[in-house]
Amino acid sequence: MTQRPLVWLEDDDQPLPPTRLALGPDAEAPGLLAAGGRLSPRRLEEAYRHGVFPWYGEGQPVLWWSPDPRMVLKTAEFKLSRSLRKTLQKFIRTPGCELRIDSAFEQVIRRCAGSLRHGQPGTWIVPEMMEAYIAWHRTGAVHSVETWIDGELVGGLYGVSLGRMFYGESMFSERTDASKIALAGLVAFCRANAIPLIDCQQNTSHLASLGGGEIFRGEFERHLALSLGEPAVPDWTYDRSHWAQLGLDPG
Repeated sequence: MTQRPLVWLEDDDQPLPPTRLALGPDAEAPGLLAAGGRLSPRRLEEAYRHGVFPWYGEGQPVLWWSPDPRMVLKTAEFKLSRSLRKTLQKFIRTPGCELRIDSAFEQVIRRCAGSLRHGQPGTWIVPEMMEAYIAWHRTGAVHSVETWIDGELVGGLYGVSLGRMFYGESMFSERTDASKIALAGLVAFCRANAIPLIDCQQNTSHLASLGGGEIFRGEFERHLALSLGEPAVPDWTYDRSHWAQLGLDPG
């Protein structure tokens, strides 16, 4: 089967192509939708509202993706293992252990970029992407969830929030289970704020072990249409009471 030519974006005024035009499962790069353009907050918001995200490496143009199926984590289906439950309860009860939101966003994204991905020689969070998401964070659309121990940032994640939708981007961990603690805190926050689904983009065994699963693009886009029509979360502050959303004693 002959593949269609890849759409090249010349400027910010050129709209992204419909996601149904993304390359299919038999292509060399399934899910690839378009290439080119800049990572401006305007372009990024357009992309995320259509379920499209950028993912590329050093020396490549910006590549825009819409995979089918899509990996997601339904917050109601988050799997809290016995060992993680014990870790979280100890974290909650230990003085000096704290979950924060947006207190060190730039540190989080830079440490995510510095963490090697399994099976990859480097990172896809290139300098241009870091600067773009830092700029978007300043508009209030991108957030970090952070694990702190004794005043030290030891793990965390960042992602995009639009309406009642959260798109997870990347995480890092410098202590055992530090990124899992941040993810559990994000799930608790999402439950407390009526965010039913976290986009995870690509399937990994780690996310699957925590309750993530794949859904078809059409279902994902229907969910987007509903969630993006809801009012945005007004206050991105983590409260200890949110831990009760996971059946934990917030103390």
